[in-house]
Amino acid sequence: MKTGYRVGDAMTKRPVFVAPGTLLEECARLMAEHHVGSLIIKDDGALLGVITEQDIIRKVVAKGGNPVGKKVEGYMVKKVVTISPEADIYEALVKMRDLNIRQLPVLHGKDLIGLLTLKDILKIEPSLFDLLVERFELREEKEKPIYQPSEKEGICEQCGAYTKEIVEVEGSLLCESCAKNV
Repeated sequence: MKTGYRVGDAMTKRPVFVAPGTLLEECARLMAEHHVGSLIIKDDGALLGVITEQDIIRKVVAKGGNPVGKKVEGYMVKKVVTISPEADIYEALVKMRDLNIRQLPVLHGKDLIGLLTLKDILKIEPSLFDLLVERFELREEKEKPIYQPSEKEGICEQCGAYTKEIVEVEGSLLCESCAKNV
């Protein structure tokens, strides 16, 4: 499906980037200051990786580590998936959805020219949100407990009240109160 919007039209043209030797606490400060969830790691203009808020939480904090004094190069994602500025935003969204990522560095040749995020796409084409929701529902469906009503609960056929202790009396399903009056 083509939307007619190119990645280059939707991307953030000046993403926040840091050097590989930057400390994680500085990365977190920059993310908070710029209201972003990820930073690009560059060295001499070359894209080396990406670090996200989730990377810091999952790779350091959740494991009981202290991010203070640790360099970003030890925690950044090095196998970075990228996209061309000429690609349609639908293609980008499908890639993000399938890889469960929220941002794609945009490369023109080997040059980093921007960063495309889910927010960038949804600001331009909010109708594509449904594409994401389908994936989330499928992924979560397996994890959610499936409600299975008890054989003892139901709606009383006489008074219409819901009860956790329905009983069968003379072929009718009744609550305890109605069953006593039969």
